[in-house]
Amino acid sequence: MINLRIVSKVAFAFSLIFTAGLTMVAVAQTPPPPAPAPAMPTTPQPTAPAQTPATSPAAQTPAVDPKDVATMDSIVAAVYDVISGPAGQKRNWDRFRSLFVPGARLIPTGRNPQTGEVASRVRTPEEYIARSSPLLEQNGFFEREVSRRVEKFGNIAHIFSTYESRHKPEDEKPFARGINSFQLMNDGKRWWIVTIFWQGEDDKNPLPAEYLGSRN
Repeated sequence: MINLRIVSKVAFAFSLIFTAGLTMVAVAQTPPPPAPAPAMPTTPQPTAPAQTPATSPAAQTPAVDPKDVATMDSIVAAVYDVISGPAGQKRNWDRFRSLFVPGARLIPTGRNPQTGEVASRVRTPEEYIARSSPLLEQNGFFEREVSRRVEKFGNIAHIFSTYESRHKPEDEKPFARGINSFQLMNDGKRWWIVTIFWQGEDDKNPLPAEYLGSRN
């Protein structure tokens, strides 16, 4: 006959084994916890550029002789003086540079003798120096003011300066005449040239009497 106590113990042991097996299967089938999401990359915030302190026009130009820029008369006279000289004489181009505000322009205007077309060329002081220096120094050049008309308001001024050009001071007649139109600005400390805009006299544009021999 079957020993019921033995059967009972075997059944109990089998039950424990079966339950443990189910537990192990359940653990094995349980998915692992999700991995933590990667941290979002931190986008560096752009830093504001350092503020560059504003520089005055004087800090961007060669040292100037204060006498050259003390008055409208003196700055115009300085221009004529610095570009004038005999053949072979080097011009003081740093003195020339010191008269102009940064961004200044020199604008010759004239009529093409072949086509009759009138045009202007806009140049910086550096471009003027590069183009004109060889001609002035090789041939001799003297230019002087013979008449002037002035308009002024606040810190700005406009001067119509009639000029005569010669190769030598003693030449009886000028080889060219015309008008230099100066636009000037005073910053409270000195005068600056903003623009020189000029045109030479020709057969179709003789200088009128009001721009000869007068000064206001």
